[in-house]
Amino acid sequence: MERTFGKSQTGPRFEDRRFLTGTGRYVDDIAPAAALHAVFLRSPVAHAEIRAMDLEDARAAPGVVAVLAAGDLRAAGIGAAMGATVVTNRDGSAGAAPARPLLAEGRVRFVGEAMAVVIAETLLAAKDAAERIVFDLHDLDPHLALTVGGPQIHPEAPLNLAYDWATGDEAAVHEAFRTAARTVRLEVADTRVIVNSMEPRGAWAEWADGRLHLCVNGQGVWDQKAKLAAMLDLPETAVRVTNPDVGGGFGMKAMSYPEYYVIAHAARALGRPVRWMSDRTEAMLSDNAGRDLVSMVEIAFDAGHRITGYRVETLSNLGAYNSEYAQPIQSELFAKVLTGAYDIPAAFLAVKGVYTNTTQVDAYRGAGRPEAIYALERTMDLAARELGLDPWELRRRNFIAPSAFPYRTPTGESYDVGDFARVLARVETMADRAGFAARKAGSAARGRLRGLGLCYYIESILGDPTEGAEIAFPEDGTVALYVGTQSNGQGHETVYARFLAEQAGLPVEAIRVIQGDSDLIARGGGTGGSRSVTTQASATLAAIEVMVAAFTPFLAAEMGVEMSDLGFDEGRFRAPGSNLTPGLIEAAAMARRAGRTDLLRHRADYTLPGRSYPNGAHVAEVEVDPETGETRVLRYTVADDFGTLINPRLAEGQVHGGVAQGLGQALCERVVHDDYGQLLTASFMDYAMPRAADLPFVQFGTEPVPSTANPLGMKGCGEAGTVGAMAAVGNAVLDALWSAGVRRADMPFTPERVWRLLRAAA
Repeated sequence: MERTFGKSQTGPRFEDRRFLTGTGRYVDDIAPAAALHAVFLRSPVAHAEIRAMDLEDARAAPGVVAVLAAGDLRAAGIGAAMGATVVTNRDGSAGAAPARPLLAEGRVRFVGEAMAVVIAETLLAAKDAAERIVFDLHDLDPHLALTVGGPQIHPEAPLNLAYDWATGDEAAVHEAFRTAARTVRLEVADTRVIVNSMEPRGAWAEWADGRLHLCVNGQGVWDQKAKLAAMLDLPETAVRVTNPDVGGGFGMKAMSYPEYYVIAHAARALGRPVRWMSDRTEAMLSDNAGRDLVSMVEIAFDAGHRITGYRVETLSNLGAYNSEYAQPIQSELFAKVLTGAYDIPAAFLAVKGVYTNTTQVDAYRGAGRPEAIYALERTMDLAARELGLDPWELRRRNFIAPSAFPYRTPTGESYDVGDFARVLARVETMADRAGFAARKAGSAARGRLRGLGLCYYIESILGDPTEGAEIAFPEDGTVALYVGTQSNGQGHETVYARFLAEQAGLPVEAIRVIQGDSDLIARGGGTGGSRSVTTQASATLAAIEVMVAAFTPFLAAEMGVEMSDLGFDEGRFRAPGSNLTPGLIEAAAMARRAGRTDLLRHRADYTLPGRSYPNGAHVAEVEVDPETGETRVLRYTVADDFGTLINPRLAEGQVHGGVAQGLGQALCERVVHDDYGQLLTASFMDYAMPRAADLPFVQFGTEPVPSTANPLGMKGCGEAGTVGAMAAVGNAVLDALWSAGVRRADMPFTPERVWRLLRAAA
């Protein structure tokens, strides 16, 4: 079989027709018409003992079918807490593992924690009945500061310490700092943000013929299926999970939440479908949030301004409970990318996680890719200033040289390929760095401060390295491609269909991409960590090879040729001496006529031999009005190394969206709680999302160095825009403010905060 790499075809997204014409099938659009409505009563306080809760008046309300609290779940045999993965502390002990009930039991630990659920015939009836629930809460002091100690939230976690984890060579780093010619340190704050996907979380459940079906707007179905089966004590064969169209995920929707288990139990217990959809404020209170950590970053340099050691001490906020996802996953990720694209001989990272009465769990568990790159690149920029060196030159001096690959980092990551200096040179030209001085002078003439900020990032794709693909030929002449990932709006249907069409010579209009149904797809890794296209395309390629190999002996007999003479190229089987050149759809029709139904479905799994490492350079150019503190991003330039691009237009779209998310956090987004743990930014009146006027045109280019870790040479791109954007804008703002005497500037760069920085410096 001939592999047709690098076609990189673009075109309109197939799924956009239904999205733009209002015919998308989102979870709240397709709930059964007769479904009951669920409304959750949520805690109005951050920390309190539940002394009493009277549900009887609510149960007697018109239209109410059931009202459930924690005791009702226990009586039904659903007493298990949600899962939580525990990290091993640096001293070898286990991290804290407090139980998290589906509905609060004995105590509430954040504003918005679910205490009870009302199931009623209509949404209005459920809301009315929820207001009839009478409860007595005895307030306890909340723990809100990002510190160890304070009022204790869980008996299992003295001092509210969730874990104390470390990695790297501490002794080597200590020696590097002892012998350094110069050291630089910077405290870097990474603000908490709310994900705010376009479509809030929601789900519906139904019980029929001894089976449970949960339809949820998630990022994959198999993990959720296994957890549902365990929680409800069902065999996995009795559970079906589906994901319909999903309006944004961003990692937040990859996780399980109490509501899904509760409505699933209610549907089974009542024998009727049950639906739940959060409103925006409810989502802001109950969705897993992101970031929220403070890092002390230190870098040691030799006399030639080469890095010899790097040390990070981080305090991260877990919120009120452990995540179902491993705490160390993100901490290890922080460690693996903290070296960035730089040749750092010795590195050490220590992360402490603390519990607070703020929301529930931190979606990123405190330390992930954007946080790591933000901490490193902000410190690199400050180091350049303190060393009296050009920030771009400091990075060039410390890049891992192309000849050094494969490169093993001090934290154990193995980078396969890279040419960072080439990517940096490309972005320098694209951003017209040479013309910046003139633009800065023009801003000064208007009384404005102009700054240029650079971020060089490297990340890695995460998640399950194994993915599967199945290709089937229905009787209607179409081609069905079953995939194990889940689109949240990225354009997977277009990418996968075009890829299969290119590689197998199939008409793209005949291909249907099927995803998000645990009954139809045997297994899959879902979407997250920029894994989808790399793993799914590799699996699809493997399935094509299996399919061609399976058809070859059958077609050789049908065509009257030797198997060894039959080849497959340009989408057709060919052999000398035969005028037949069937494509795969024709081959499937021949197989069906011959009764060879075994040739109508072909599946393969593929496991990546290693992770790929997308990297690139972001350059932001900002202008600050010193009278008002307003910061505007005027120019934004990106040069990325994504390896082989399967669909350049969609890759660019992913970068645009990621940059918008990063700029939102840099310029305006910030979660604020008051001293009692009340969320003050619980609506779009109070929580500032980036608007069109906040975003510049994003110039995008690529300098591909194909990865050796997958057969197509791809590197993930889903999170790259966000990873680079925050530090690029942060460095640009500090560059603009430096001449005014400002030496530290933390996100978000709102007009008030920037104005105060300038006043304080003056």
